[in-house]
Amino acid sequence: MTQRTRTIRNAAIVGVSTALLGITAPVTATASATAGPSKPLTWTDCEGGGTDPRQQCATLQVPMDYADPDSPLIDIAVSRIPSENPDARRGALLLIAGGPGGSSLNDPSRKGQKLPQEVRDTHDLIGFAPRGLAPSTAVDCGLEYGDLATSKLRPWPAPDGSVDGNMVTARRVADACARTGGELMRHLSTANEARDIDRLRAALGERRISAWGVSYGTYVGAVYARLFPHRTDRVVLDSLDNPDPTRVNRAWLAGHEQGVEDVFPHFAAWASQPGNPDRIAREAADVRPMFLRLAARLDREPIPWPGANPEELNGNVLRQTMLDSFASPSRYPTLAKLMVAARQGTVPPAPAGPPEAVLQNVTAVGAGVLCNDVAWPKSAAVYQKDVTESRAKYPLTAGMPRNAMLCAAWPYPPREAPVRITDRGPSNILLVQNERDVNTPLSGALEMREALGRRAVMVTVDSTGHDAYLAEGNACGDRTVSRFLATGERPDADTYCE
Repeated sequence: MTQRTRTIRNAAIVGVSTALLGITAPVTATASATAGPSKPLTWTDCEGGGTDPRQQCATLQVPMDYADPDSPLIDIAVSRIPSENPDARRGALLLIAGGPGGSSLNDPSRKGQKLPQEVRDTHDLIGFAPRGLAPSTAVDCGLEYGDLATSKLRPWPAPDGSVDGNMVTARRVADACARTGGELMRHLSTANEARDIDRLRAALGERRISAWGVSYGTYVGAVYARLFPHRTDRVVLDSLDNPDPTRVNRAWLAGHEQGVEDVFPHFAAWASQPGNPDRIAREAADVRPMFLRLAARLDREPIPWPGANPEELNGNVLRQTMLDSFASPSRYPTLAKLMVAARQGTVPPAPAGPPEAVLQNVTAVGAGVLCNDVAWPKSAAVYQKDVTESRAKYPLTAGMPRNAMLCAAWPYPPREAPVRITDRGPSNILLVQNERDVNTPLSGALEMREALGRRAVMVTVDSTGHDAYLAEGNACGDRTVSRFLATGERPDADTYCE
C-alpha cells in the first residue's frame, strides 16, 4: 500500500475534526454563485482496501473561488454505492460528515450499510471528502507536533484562568496556517462546501438530492437547504449545531458548557453503579466533586505520561478526556480508568492517535472553515472576561468553551457574511437530536429548530451521546427517521421518543 493510499484511508476514518480551527469584496451567498457546467462523473474502483466492493469512486472538479470566473479548479473526491433495487430507486442520499474536517468518503461502505434495506433500495449512497481534505485537493498548516494535541487545539485556559497563553498559541498557529496553507486555505468555508455539494448534485444528474448530515454536517445541510432550497429532497439533520449567524462556530464551542452539564449526571450514575468494573464512587453525588478535586490537583501536580501528547497528564488533559468520553456512554470507561490511575499517581498506556499527516490535514481544514465562516474577537480582554464568567458558572469546563481559538489571530477577514438559516423553502427537513449530547446540546439544537420553523419537524430522543440516528439504539427515533428517508412520511408535529 502506498503512503498516499494510507493517507487517504486514514483521512477517511477521521469522523470529526478536533474542532479548532486576501481581502476581496464580499460574495453574495446565492445559488447563482455556482452557475456553471458540471461534467458527469467517471466512476472507477476505489483505491486501497477496507471498503465494500460495490463502492465506486470519482473526482469532481469545482472552482476554488466561486466569485472568480477564472478561478483554478480543485478536486473533490466522491464515492457511491448504487441503489440495491433500481426499480425502487428514488435518487441520491448524500452523507455529510461532521467536523469541520470530517470525511464521508467511505461512509457508503460503513455507516451507510446500517441504513435499513428500504433506504438502500431507494437511494444511491454518496460520500465525499470536503474541499481541503485528502484525497480531495488538500491543505496543511505545518504545525508543531505539540500544537496538534487535542487539549491544545481546544482552548483550555491556564490553571489560574489566564488566556494569555491561548492568545500566544492562536498567533503561532494562525501564522503557520497563513504561511503554509496556500490560497485554498482562504476559500474553505461552509458556504463553499454547500456550493460544492450543488456541483456534485448536478454531476450526479439529480434534479434534487437527499441528505443525512451529522453534527457539523447539520450546519452544512442547513446552509445548503438555505442556498438551494428547491434542490433538496429529503433532508435529515442529526445532532444539531446552533446556527446563530452572529457567532456560528463560537456558539458551537460555547455549547460544550451546557453539553457537559447535561451528560455528567448520566456518567455519574454509571460510575457509581454497583457491579460496574470501572466504578469510581459509591454515590453518584460524589463523582462531580471527585472530578473537580482531581483536575485541580493535576493542575498543580501533573503526572508524566511518556508517549502521550502532551507528555503529561495535567488538569486540562483530564478535562479534555472527559469531553471526548462523553461523546458516547461506550467511552465512559476511558475517563473512569484515567481517574482511577491519576488518583493513584499513575497513568494508563498512552492513547493511540491518527498519523501526524492526517492530524495536520484535518486540523488545517477545521482551522480554515471555522475562521473563515465568521470573524472572531481579536482582544484578549474579551476572552478573559468571558472565560472568568464561564469558570464561575460551569467549573467542569473551566472556561474553555468561551476562550480564544486560533481564529482570534486569523489574518483574513471573512469573504462573505454567514448564511442566515430561515424557514423559507420546502417543508422537507427532519431534525433528530439526543436529549443529552456533549458536543451539540439540546439547547443549541432548539435554536436550529426555531430557525428552520415550518420547514422542519424535530424528533427529540431520550438518549445520551453524540449522534442520534442509528447510533444509540432508540427504536422510536430510528424508525421515524428511516420511514422519512424511505417514504417521505414525517410526524405531523415535533415528537419525543422515550
